[in-house]
Amino acid sequence: MAKAHGTDAWSERLATYLERVGTLADQLERQRRLRRIPVRLPDGTSVDLSPGGQNPLIKEIIQGFCPRFTPGGAVWYIGDADEKFAVYDENAFVRARISVPHHGKMPDVIVEHVDESWLVVVEAVTSHGPIDPNRRAELDQLLQSPRLELVFVTAFSDRATFRQYVADIAWETEVWIAESPDHLIHFDGSKFLGPYD
Repeated sequence: MAKAHGTDAWSERLATYLERVGTLADQLERQRRLRRIPVRLPDGTSVDLSPGGQNPLIKEIIQGFCPRFTPGGAVWYIGDADEKFAVYDENAFVRARISVPHHGKMPDVIVEHVDESWLVVVEAVTSHGPIDPNRRAELDQLLQSPRLELVFVTAFSDRATFRQYVADIAWETEVWIAESPDHLIHFDGSKFLGPYD
């Protein structure tokens, strides 16, 4: 191919080469797609998340937490580390009369627990903090619905990470740890996994 550079055959040989090998951008895109995290949603559809940040934990939330604690739930929102609105069911938010600003700080996952009329709001903690009292107030204001009650859950991948943040977790919230997926830690209140009025 180098011998063809500057000759009449260059364009044809370059096109053949690029067709066979692809551009560097194509190769990088293929590698990026291979590393993506496939997540199967409760309704059977799938989404691919970028490999960074909290996304491995988000996969655990969708495939571990949801079947156990929001059976039959509808995923309204998943925030990807690369793409903020990886899953966004705009119609569900409209039906619930929730106006979501695209510049607002959304949680990592929002799931409707259909049987209970709850909107389960989940923060995945890997490097940023849990649902503390300030964050709970922000989310309560952002996602207030006349139709659904809010349930707040902070998710951790393991107990070691949970221990780092335990002092910051807001009362009247729940904690889920992926390494012990069948259990919730209940922070105060008179109810277990439910909204507070």
